[in-house]
Amino acid sequence: MADAHDRGRERDSRAGDELEEIVVKVKRCAKVVKGGKRFSFNALVVVGDRRGRVGWGYGKANEVPFAVNKGIQEGKKGLIEVPLVRTTIPHEVRQKHGATEVLIRPACEGTGIKAGAAARAVLELAGVNNVLTKVFGSTNPINVVKATFAALSKLRPIQRVEEIRGVTLREPLGKASSAPRAAAVPAAGEQARPAQAAEGAER
Repeated sequence: MADAHDRGRERDSRAGDELEEIVVKVKRCAKVVKGGKRFSFNALVVVGDRRGRVGWGYGKANEVPFAVNKGIQEGKKGLIEVPLVRTTIPHEVRQKHGATEVLIRPACEGTGIKAGAAARAVLELAGVNNVLTKVFGSTNPINVVKATFAALSKLRPIQRVEEIRGVTLREPLGKASSAPRAAAVPAAGEQARPAQAAEGAER
């Protein structure tokens, strides 16, 4: 059953074999003309492979499927690589776009994606499974997607930060610490017991 479900999901995906898409928002626009109203549709689409690549696109057409396809093609042209640490992001990041500000924080295993629909689509298709988010200001889906996408593009892995700053931010694994261990300090009761034993021996 699971294999059939996966095959069906792959057939439904229009972004390609490796990429998946999520339609975040579809808006209808009506233009009044001499013969009545002419409708067009706008689709906000997020594409990604759930392994560190994600992009977004905005398509416009007279039919919903064509608008979605245009959004997918635009999103595939602007894919970015998102550095991941296991199932979360390497560090906290904050990004503002227009009247929207998005805060993204790494989270421990089992937290899940704590985000709204627009930010969740970007994070989910980027491969982030444990993260905390907060949106300040406007919650317009387009602004939230743009701000979240820009925030992910600002992430840097620790190796990249070490190269830029020319410092070591962590101790290599397997390297023993050169600092000598401090001697264990006995408790006050343990110090008193030998003194009492010495006094009893003298008596």
